[in-house]
Amino acid sequence: MPQQSAHVMPGFRCRDAAREVDWLCEAFGFERHLVVPDEDGGVVHAQLRFGNGLVMLGPAGDADFDQWVKPPDTNGGVNTQSIYVLVDDVDKHCKRARSAGAEILVEPMDPDYGGRMYTCRDPEGQIWSFGTYDPLAEA
Repeated sequence: MPQQSAHVMPGFRCRDAAREVDWLCEAFGFERHLVVPDEDGGVVHAQLRFGNGLVMLGPAGDADFDQWVKPPDTNGGVNTQSIYVLVDDVDKHCKRARSAGAEILVEPMDPDYGGRMYTCRDPEGQIWSFGTYDPLAEA
């Protein structure tokens, strides 16, 4: 099968999308690519960039899609997936996230497969890992 050019863009739902956008930019260094406001000052849809990556998020609601994708607090706080983001300096990034209130689940460490990484939970309960290991760089 021929290789296709594609970008993977994870998406998730949250209780307060406007607050999540602000927090992800402050704590993790994301940049607003597109933020669509609603009439009440909330956020209908957001796209946040980090380097050449992008995540999408929106508010939890009653749309058809929301029957399949829900915030972690609807499942006892358990995530069924997490997002891994490449960073240059894991320790510096972890310090920034901790200062903004991220719950550090795995302190910065050096996994057996290479690189350096840490894992945290954001205020909405999403699990994020940040690391220097890039499996595509070896492909």
